[in-house]
Amino acid sequence: MTPIPTLDENTSAGEPGELEVKVLLVDDQAIIGEAVRRMLSHEIGVSFHYCGDPKNAMEMAEHIQPTVILQDLVMPGVDGLDLVSQYRNNQKLRDLPIIVLSSKEDPKIKSQAFAVGANDYLVKLPDAVELIARLRYHSRAYLAMKQRDLANQALRLSQQQLLESNLALQRMTKLDGLTGLSNRRHFDEHLDLEWKRARRERIELSLLMIDVDFFKSYNDSFGHVMGDETLRSVAQVLAQSCSRSGDLVARYGGEEFAIILPNTSQDGACSLANSVRRAVQALAIAHVAPVADATVTVSIGVATMVPEQDLKPIALIQRADTGLYQAKESGRNRIGVA
Repeated sequence: MTPIPTLDENTSAGEPGELEVKVLLVDDQAIIGEAVRRMLSHEIGVSFHYCGDPKNAMEMAEHIQPTVILQDLVMPGVDGLDLVSQYRNNQKLRDLPIIVLSSKEDPKIKSQAFAVGANDYLVKLPDAVELIARLRYHSRAYLAMKQRDLANQALRLSQQQLLESNLALQRMTKLDGLTGLSNRRHFDEHLDLEWKRARRERIELSLLMIDVDFFKSYNDSFGHVMGDETLRSVAQVLAQSCSRSGDLVARYGGEEFAIILPNTSQDGACSLANSVRRAVQALAIAHVAPVADATVTVSIGVATMVPEQDLKPIALIQRADTGLYQAKESGRNRIGVA
């Protein structure tokens, strides 16, 4: 005959696919603990844990992580109702189902037990069939809640990752692959938005069109790899020149760049253009044009407008292009104002 395990051992007869019910009984009477253990000893998928000292109940519950707690109400030195409240105030234990065990069928005590957070109430010792049914019911509900919480957490994480991926993809569609600046598509979108805002608020909108001087000659002399590196260096200077959130620096195409400057006067735009021109020249990137010991420079066209109702953003681009043409015709490495 197989001996019955002692009280401090766990009784577990789980099989694959069975719901795992992990019971923690907190009761100072060992005879009650033994009786409950015997009721559960042959139950499939049920493990039993006993705590005879209520002062250790919290620590033991955190360690075991039961699926249901059987809690005696009357114990020396500890009020069972206070202990139920402590479970509910513990981050790790607050959702655990608690079945209160009482020696009395007293509506007032029942009401107090439910008020402090008990899930169920049994007069001890209950019938084994009823006890097991309630243990399984509360454990099943608790585990289902935990699984639902985990599923929701996984769903939120998946949604967050999807959102981040979409935002990253969206940012990539707006960036120029070589320089990391905004691309032409983003430039067009941003200019359209700022144009409408400037027209609505009747404020100035400025645009700089920037072209790297003699860039074809640079590529022919140093190769496209060095040409790309030079474009990245120029792009970095442009990006560092703009600190306002509404300003946009973009690669317009090839060796041409653009800077959108909302709410900026012509004087302010010219001042920034000259700063950019000097900063690029200060890079001292060797060039062979227009003379053998030259360095890379840029020409900049400046345009400022208060948009009129019947005009489109292309009007500002055309005006900045005119300024750029004037700068190049005047000898390059300078700004031109349309």
